[in-house]
Amino acid sequence: MSVQSSEKAPSRKQRLQEKQRRQLAVVDTVDKTEAKVRKAEFELAVAVAEAVQVFGDEQSASEALDMPMEALQRFLGMAREEAADTEPDDDAAAGTS
Repeated sequence: MSVQSSEKAPSRKQRLQEKQRRQLAVVDTVDKTEAKVRKAEFELAVAVAEAVQVFGDEQSASEALDMPMEALQRFLGMAREEAADTEPDDDAAAGTS
């Protein structure tokens, strides 16, 4: 007399559902991590902009931070874009269109 397993092998549908569940979980993890990276880049951009103010110019900040000028300028651009996005529109602030 042989002992039969009470669990059957998963059906194709079950295997597909499990594969899709894992894929969705990975996509969700990547999305969440990308959001964290964007937040960190924004915080770094703000810090770099502050460093430029503190050190007086981009070259001095680049040297003090040991950051290539291209990277420093990229973060400054991000900080400027964010500042422009958060500033109220002059026309809207004045109440005109």
